[in-house]
Amino acid sequence: MSLVRLLGFTTLSCGCVSGRYREVSTDREITYIEEKGVSCSQSGHRRNQPIGPNRVAHGFGEGFHQAS
Repeated sequence: MSLVRLLGFTTLSCGCVSGRYREVSTDREITYIEEKGVSCSQSGHRRNQPIGPNRVAHGFGEGFHQAS
């Protein structure tokens, strides 16, 4: 387990909430599905699972919230 810093979060169009984190030791960005949306039909969206940028069709464009 590594120390991570929250970069931000967003609600995807499918209803899932995803969060972006940066690993402190390696400076690597990680994206997680924090909560699966009630109406989400994406089988790859599972709660507390890391996902790669090529697996998220929704991205982090509009609706991205910066963590403070």
